[in-house]
Amino acid sequence: MQNDKTKKREVMVGSIGIGGNNPIRVQSMTSTKTVNIQKTEEQIQSLTDAGCEIVRLAIPDKKSLNAFKVIRKDFPNTAFVADIHFNYMLAINAIEEGADKVRINPGNIGSKEHVKDIVEAAKLNKKSIRIGVNSGSLEIKLIDKYKGPTPMAMLESAMKWINYIKSLGFFDIVVSAKSSSVRDTIEIYELLNKNIDLPLHIGVTEAGTFLPGTVKSSIAIGYLLYNNIGDTIRVSLTDDPVKEVEVAWEILKSLGIRYNGPILISCPTCARTRVNLIELARKVELMLREFAIPVKVAVMGCEVNGPGEAREADLGVAAEPGYGLIFRQGKPIRRVEESRIVEELRKELNKLKEQYNG
Repeated sequence: MQNDKTKKREVMVGSIGIGGNNPIRVQSMTSTKTVNIQKTEEQIQSLTDAGCEIVRLAIPDKKSLNAFKVIRKDFPNTAFVADIHFNYMLAINAIEEGADKVRINPGNIGSKEHVKDIVEAAKLNKKSIRIGVNSGSLEIKLIDKYKGPTPMAMLESAMKWINYIKSLGFFDIVVSAKSSSVRDTIEIYELLNKNIDLPLHIGVTEAGTFLPGTVKSSIAIGYLLYNNIGDTIRVSLTDDPVKEVEVAWEILKSLGIRYNGPILISCPTCARTRVNLIELARKVELMLREFAIPVKVAVMGCEVNGPGEAREADLGVAAEPGYGLIFRQGKPIRRVEESRIVEELRKELNKLKEQYNG
């Protein structure tokens, strides 16, 4: 990676630390109506099962706040962020009802006095605040000044509110400044990283549906993390938020930053492939979700790259019609029938798991 990471101030979200010596944290946001407690709680459980460490919920009204009270009691150990726009009293009430952090865009919260009231509530209850600046909701004066929602406009907005909140004696602040543009997202975070000592929540806002959203988010988040910028990530997709968490972990794993399970290596197939490798790779991918160990598993389908890649991985299979040659740490260990490949890989992963846990 490029350069050493500049350590940012540690900010706590419940028991989860962001910045400081903490790992890059993964978070997401529920897409259910918060007032639908059952559906929201089911989604929270799915998110945490997938590896989401911080869960954000929208609280647009009093009914949603009342629902959050129930959810907070049912999930006492989950780190919750209340997402608040326009109504500063909802932010204060969410803090009082147990939100570990509130996300506000100070530009649409009403006034400096309202921001001050939120800060005082956070200070009193020992909670944190995320200042969330988005290109789509910047102050009109800044858009006019910079002739658009540019990175410099976002920087000025963020710095104004950061400095104001710090002047109130409050420093438990996480900062985000997101754009739907990959280039603008990268540029604004590079600017923020140079100007503040606060942890950065990075991501591309309104990135789109699964495919374009994954591509945009992977480019921007991957670039920033590679350059040691960012302390917590959210992949924004117009899709099931569990997929956001899955993509976030794949980004972290691909950069060698954090692991929540094995890395799958598989070839793209070509005319040399003599097995249904796509189906096999998908089956192995699903099976790998049973394991949390940081190993590489290769699923290869021909004699050109197959044995080599399988040998380089911790565990792998070079598939051929009707059979698969299982490799472990570079050594072929047995040839198995094609129908047994997934189960045999599972057996070897359980052995590796015992080594890691032993």
